Amino acid sequence: MTDNQENTDAEDASPTGSPTPPPRPPSDRLPCHKSSVCSRSYFVVVMVFFHVYIINVIALLFYVHYSSGQEDASRSSDAPSGGQHQRSEPRRPPPSKPDFIRDVSLTRVEGIRVGHVQQVALVPGKVHEMRTLSLKPLLFEIPGFLSEDECRVVMQLAQLKGLMESQLMVQEGQEELAKELDLSPEEIFNLLDINQDGQLQLHEVLTHSRVRDGIWLTPENLREIYDGLKADKDGDGLLSLQEFRLLSSDAFQRFLLQRGVKRSQLVRNSRHTWLYQGKGAHQVLQKIKERVTRLTRLPSALVDLSEPLQVVRYEEGGHYHAHHDSGPVYPETACTHTRLAANTSTPFETSCRYITVLFYLNSVDGGGETAFPVADNRTYDEVSLIQNDVDLMDTRRNCDKSNLRVKPTKGMAVFWYNYLSDGRGWVGEQDEYALHGGCVVTSGTKWVANKWINVDPDYQRQARYQQLVSHLPDDENDDDLTLNADIQNPSIHQDL
Repeated sequence: MTDNQENTDAEDASPTGSPTPPPRPPSDRLPCHKSSVCSRSYFVVVMVFFHVYIINVIALLFYVHYSSGQEDASRSSDAPSGGQHQRSEPRRPPPSKPDFIRDVSLTRVEGIRVGHVQQVALVPGKVHEMRTLSLKPLLFEIPGFLSEDECRVVMQLAQLKGLMESQLMVQEGQEELAKELDLSPEEIFNLLDINQDGQLQLHEVLTHSRVRDGIWLTPENLREIYDGLKADKDGDGLLSLQEFRLLSSDAFQRFLLQRGVKRSQLVRNSRHTWLYQGKGAHQVLQKIKERVTRLTRLPSALVDLSEPLQVVRYEEGGHYHAHHDSGPVYPETACTHTRLAANTSTPFETSCRYITVLFYLNSVDGGGETAFPVADNRTYDEVSLIQNDVDLMDTRRNCDKSNLRVKPTKGMAVFWYNYLSDGRGWVGEQDEYALHGGCVVTSGTKWVANKWINVDPDYQRQARYQQLVSHLPDDENDDDLTLNADIQNPSIHQDL
């Protein structure tokens, strides 16, 4: 019997006989158990998870692609025309006005220590010595900054143009502003009450009256006014709210007018004029401006767009009581020189004079020093400026009590910073130690010149202002700067 016949007989007998085990697989195939990876059910599960994973990856890719497309579209719609590539930045709401990247830093001269001398190159072929006079404020002197001929030319140009009285009076619009604010006596009282003790000391009222009226009153003068108006009934020199109500603004003014005001009682007793330093100006004036730029190490654009040169003459008896060249800048305050770029309407303005450079055009026979009452003081306290009727701001009577006095010497320049640094290369807070004044001239005449460099502590406002001016034609630009400085807004200079 053949093998095939045996297999056929076995298959034919299987339905009726005992079950026959399946034939053994060939010897080259591996056994497949239910627990092995080749199990059909396990294989199905693995394939399901694999497909789900693939689907998730595809969905994620579609999501990323879609999101990128949306961001690119939004960037392209916000980007300026011209096809220039812009660095991507975090998305933020569009600004109401254009923002300028701060690409300018204000270099500050290091004072090192009081008495430190450093050499500076201001004119070709000559080296000047600059000495530190104080660190609070940061103040320097440079002997021989101007030559004798340059001093003479500046004085002659000032006389040729004509000098005007430097009296400080109430600025136009201040009365309307006071009415618009509609302050009650209680509100005014609280504003004047610096230490909030419920009483007005003499110095608190004096500070207000000097700023408002341009008249320098001594504590003795104020007591006379109190007596004349019967305001201080107990005679202690202090005003309660009830007593302050009797000291109305109109009554105060009427009393001063009836009594009369002498020139010696003014905050400032001098004459002055302004000399333009731009294109077409006298060669000496342009050279002085270039020298100031080298001295301060500031961008020339800042110096060019600052105020013209102020020339001041003090006769015998002339003086200027202690003051700040710049005021503190708050969010609701605009700088006078950048008010057109402020894009806001505010009734409060101040002169933002970052640096003062003062030139002595002659040597004075007697008096006339520049006094810094609180230079290098440990602390600055406005309340302590008037103590026991000694007023440190009074340059007619108390100049000898100032911490520092600079004697006028022909050709010498002094310069100081009216603001601190913000720590990031721009203008910070006002330096209160920069309080200064001109001592009374006891003999002869005193001639000085001031060059102020205006910088807005708000970088965006300063940048917008420079952009606006740069778009003006050259002739219109020069005319605009001259008019703004001397004619259109005379109050820009009157308080300082």
